[in-house]
Amino acid sequence: MTILIIGGSGFLGAELVRQATAAGHATAASFATSPGSAAEVAWHALDLRDSERVEAVVAETAPCLVVNATSGGPDWAVTAEGPIRLAMAAAKYGCRLVHLSSDAVFSGTRVHYDESCLPDPVTPYGAAKAAAETGIRLTHPAAVIARTSLIIGDRKSTHVRMVHDLAAGTRNGVLFTDDIRCPVHVADLAAALLELASGETSGVHHLAGTDAMSRHELGILIARRDGLNASRLVPGLRADSTLPGPLDVRLDSHATQRALHTTLRGARQFLAVGA
Repeated sequence: MTILIIGGSGFLGAELVRQATAAGHATAASFATSPGSAAEVAWHALDLRDSERVEAVVAETAPCLVVNATSGGPDWAVTAEGPIRLAMAAAKYGCRLVHLSSDAVFSGTRVHYDESCLPDPVTPYGAAKAAAETGIRLTHPAAVIARTSLIIGDRKSTHVRMVHDLAAGTRNGVLFTDDIRCPVHVADLAAALLELASGETSGVHHLAGTDAMSRHELGILIARRDGLNASRLVPGLRADSTLPGPLDVRLDSHATQRALHTTLRGARQFLAVGA
């Protein structure tokens, strides 16, 4: 099976590339600025804002499966419109599509969200992600849309890198005690995405860890695992800040987990010292 990983040089994308090649799949991957380090992968420069280039890369690689692991932040053309262009190309060439979405599509009003919950975003990024979901379901009904939460791993993870910088004193800031998410390990997430891709399922799936926790508790766990000075991680309240966005969003992944062999571990497990 030939797999095309969109955003293959990113944090999650690199793990998808690693697992796909380890499983013996012919693998191609795209990058926005520079290719990844995997020599056995065919790398393709790609700007998701360019419809012709999107179709050209899909046509050239002729994949059975396309996994979109990109995140363009609040850039509407990349985050909302880009995945729809990709879905149209995947549908045209008969490719299975797995698209990574986010818990940012929810407002936090109801706290607990399963796959049946409708998006109600409160930030530009969340709105772009929600728009992409809608467009993909219209243009490629057989696609898988996988929502996830904070992605954790080594220092290539944005969240882990922040904790290291705060503990080292090279960055100022606080970690919120009222900002709750369900962190997931990058290896678990990549394995679950590829497992979903290998089946015949479609529609929305939640792929988040089993532990709901604040960003401060997450930071403490990362610090302990990595031998950092956790006392430097200053707690704060997001409710007292000017940052927009939901406070408490907990993805319920039970329905998806029951159908998977891959275990989506909680952060208390995968960040345990010695784990």
